[in-house]
Amino acid sequence: MSLEELGKLVEDGETEEAQELAEKLLKDGTDPLKMIAEMTRTMARVGDLFAKLEIFLPEIMLAGEALSGVVEVMAPYLEAVGGRVVKGKIVIGVVKGDLHEIGKNIVKLILETNGFEVKDLGYNVDSLTFIKEAEAMGADFIGASSLMTTTIPRQKEIIELLKAKGIREQYKVVIGGAPTSQMWADQIGADLYCKDAKSAPELMSNLLNS
Repeated sequence: MSLEELGKLVEDGETEEAQELAEKLLKDGTDPLKMIAEMTRTMARVGDLFAKLEIFLPEIMLAGEALSGVVEVMAPYLEAVGGRVVKGKIVIGVVKGDLHEIGKNIVKLILETNGFEVKDLGYNVDSLTFIKEAEAMGADFIGASSLMTTTIPRQKEIIELLKAKGIREQYKVVIGGAPTSQMWADQIGADLYCKDAKSAPELMSNLLNS
């Protein structure tokens, strides 16, 4: 049994089988950090398939559940090798008025797989709630997703509220979603624009360490 087979089980949403294989691989001495790398590749592939409309929402949700199950099995092994060092903390959610959270869910899973502590606020999140939750968590990042042109002004609103409260410099604001762009990020003063889920961990790590 191999890491590739584990990735396929996660991709297919086979939670119990994936957990069993993960446990066996770990007991046989497989490096948990290599398993994390494989899970990252798997979820990036799932995200690409979804973007190409080759799979749909149910498949994405099942893959996400399987990944969560595998990460749960891996947790004690990761702690043993120091792989649970938190790279950064982020509150993430979909802005008010927008109910499309599948992209946000993929980003959450990939960030967690890559060592970020994530607080998921869900969808239809008020701008002030993003800030209150970031303060409560001691977050490094505020991640705001929007999948509708009519709701992207909410991303700007978060930044304006941070400025009004005098705490803009405390948080790095990350935006994403289909109608967003680097141009929009520059226009509203966001710290980072992520065009896809798989690029988020590296871009955020670089920003945090710059």
